[in-house]
Amino acid sequence: MAEIMEYLIIVERSETGTYGAYCPDLPGCVAVGDTIEETLQLMKDAIPFHIRGLIEDGLEVPAPSSRAEYIEYEEAS
Repeated sequence: MAEIMEYLIIVERSETGTYGAYCPDLPGCVAVGDTIEETLQLMKDAIPFHIRGLIEDGLEVPAPSSRAEYIEYEEAS
């Protein structure tokens, strides 16, 4: 049975209005799209491609270890 790995994806909006995404645990695995949905789909395609490339090159596939948390901030009036 195949092991399921879940990687954190960071999506950011650029000054030009496009979106960029990257995976902190897979350096070099990135995507750019016109919408968040497109960018996430591109990342879903990029991750297996990136991992296959690591394996073909004889490199270690990093295990997912990054996580994200939101911190609330309320500005004092």
